[in-house]
Amino acid sequence: MKHITCYLDFVSPYACLAFELLPEALSGLSYSLDYQPVLLGAMFKHHGQLGPAEIAPKRDWTYRQVLWLAHSRSIPLQMPASHPFSPLPLLRLALACSPAAQAASPNRFVCETIFRHVWRGGAEALEPARLQALADTLTPSREVNGDAVKAQLKRNTDEAIALGVFGVPAFVVDGKLFWGLDSLPMLRAYLQGDAWFDGPDWDAGTNVRVGLRRQ
Repeated sequence: MKHITCYLDFVSPYACLAFELLPEALSGLSYSLDYQPVLLGAMFKHHGQLGPAEIAPKRDWTYRQVLWLAHSRSIPLQMPASHPFSPLPLLRLALACSPAAQAASPNRFVCETIFRHVWRGGAEALEPARLQALADTLTPSREVNGDAVKAQLKRNTDEAIALGVFGVPAFVVDGKLFWGLDSLPMLRAYLQGDAWFDGPDWDAGTNVRVGLRRQ
C-alpha cells in the first residue's frame, strides 16, 4: 500500500478544491495519506516568486477560474471577503488539533472544517469571532500559538521545500512529487501502477537545457 503526503495551505483555493475531490479521484485504490499544513508564502519566498494573487490580472483570472471549477464539479465554494490573507492562525490551529505523538498531522475532519470555514459563506476568514468559533468547534489539544506548533509548521514547510515542493496542493509518494489540482489523474495513474512512470519520461524534463534566463 502506497503512502501519500498531502501538503496544503488553507489560503489556496486550488488546495481546497483538490481536498474536496481527492477521495473521488482515488476511489477504489489502496493507500494511506496524511495532511501536512505548510506556509505557502514561505515557499514563494524561497523560490523567489510572487503568488497568483499578487499579480493583478492573474488574481482576477485565478478567482474566476476557481469559481468555475467549483461550479463545474458541484462544489459550493465562495471567495472569502478578503484574499489573500495570512493563513498562519489557521495553519497553527490545524496542527494544534493533533497530538505531538502523531507528528502533528491533522485528520481529514480538521482540514475539511478549516477549508470550509474559509471557502464557504463569503465571510472574512480571520474575523476574530469566527476564528474563536472555529477553535471551539475543533477543540485543539495543544496551544495554538505555542512554540511546539510554530516549530512544527516551520519544520513541515522546510521539509516540503527540501523535497522540491514549490506550491500547493502537492502530493508526495515514493519520493515523487505531484503538484496541483490537475495532477490528481496523474497521481491516480501512478498508484495504479502505470508503466509510464518506470520509463524515461518522468525525468526527461530535468535534462532540458535552460535556453534563456531573465535578468
